[in-house]
Amino acid sequence: MGTDSPAPHDAPEPPTALTTRHRRKVATVAALASSLEWYDYFVFAVAGALVFGPQFFPSDRPVTGVLASFATFAVGFAARPVGGIVAGHLGDRHGRKPMLVWALVLMGLATTAIGALPSYGTIGVAAPVLLVILRIVQGLALGAQWGAAMLMTTEYAPPGKRGLYGSLVQMGVPIGLVVANTLFLVSSAAMSNDAFSSWGWRLPFLCGILVLVLARYVHRHAEETPEFREAERELAVEEKLHSPLRTVLRHHLGTVLLAGGSLAVNAATFYIIVTGVLDYATRELGMARNSVLAVSLLVNVTQLALIPTAAAVSDRVGRLRIYAIGAFGVVAWAVPMFLLIDTGSLALLGIGIFIASCFVSIMYGPQAALFAELFTTGMRYTGASLGYQLAAVLGGGLAPFVMVLLLEETGTSMSVAAYIIGLGLIALASIAVLARRGAVPRPHGTG
Repeated sequence: MGTDSPAPHDAPEPPTALTTRHRRKVATVAALASSLEWYDYFVFAVAGALVFGPQFFPSDRPVTGVLASFATFAVGFAARPVGGIVAGHLGDRHGRKPMLVWALVLMGLATTAIGALPSYGTIGVAAPVLLVILRIVQGLALGAQWGAAMLMTTEYAPPGKRGLYGSLVQMGVPIGLVVANTLFLVSSAAMSNDAFSSWGWRLPFLCGILVLVLARYVHRHAEETPEFREAERELAVEEKLHSPLRTVLRHHLGTVLLAGGSLAVNAATFYIIVTGVLDYATRELGMARNSVLAVSLLVNVTQLALIPTAAAVSDRVGRLRIYAIGAFGVVAWAVPMFLLIDTGSLALLGIGIFIASCFVSIMYGPQAALFAELFTTGMRYTGASLGYQLAAVLGGGLAPFVMVLLLEETGTSMSVAAYIIGLGLIALASIAVLARRGAVPRPHGTG
């Protein structure tokens, strides 16, 4: 693993000359970019649970098509660390803004292309092959985007509000998911099942072209972060001596692994709630598709309030304390959640995933600021992206696939609960080690 030097905390605060209006403008643009990117990413998740099986992976057994669809979903997660590494290396050397622009362009093009992609019945095996390729491009784009958007907000944040500002990018997840679910719900309700399966599912993907409009706006109007500009001269000198990736892997790999370990349960639980449960409830429990989508939509709306609240509290009491509360809650609620879901009652399903979603939000709110504070400016994009995308692959990308496999092999949802609990214990252990190392600075006034 190499030597793991003490976590650095010497990144300067943004200059006080920045106006509140300027900070809010940049934060709003970054949050909008995050929301649109996650929307594009999530339309694939919803379509993967509802239509991609028969459209691109036809099979005599529905579960086979679902597994193939979720495997394609997971491929995007495998590509995310590559996007994070490449963009992180370039972003730590040349700035956050250009990486955000390129991430938006890639995501907009890939998502729109999926909406226009012919099905298996039209072009045969080329259809799933092209779908996998476009999913990989989506993964590369999201891997690049998160670090850029997160740093555009946290490095512009005023003193004492890094958690709150970082949460604006984190809110892109529920916003993107709510919009994706809403468009699928409207499309599904406005047409027959045959029309929706044939062409209606394509409409949410074709909206991906809006991301290209935002990319142009960011390119023309957004400015580089003040922290990066302050460090740019020093980075230009050091560029010949090291690369951000090499520095992170040689001296801070342990911090990256701990960051990823702390977040994996959050990512896994989130994707089990929004994708795995959607498939399980409709295919195994026989619940109505539109009803489950509507409940999922309402549950995710609540995250819009809880994510910034948890982040703001973390600015006062510390990131790791809030993080640990969320992780413990996810572990404690895993079994009760599936006991409620297994009743087949829509109301009880809603209660189960709502409480789980609250604990996920408590963790997710301060996460951007937490990861930013683990690394100095010159390697922050690379280090934070590696930790985040590692968790996304091990937790988020495989979770729906693992859930289907566990249900098929064991015949009980308690195996999925055990999977969540296992990842949760890893998270709590990682949080404890980070706290013992003093890896994240405590806010003034905390014990």
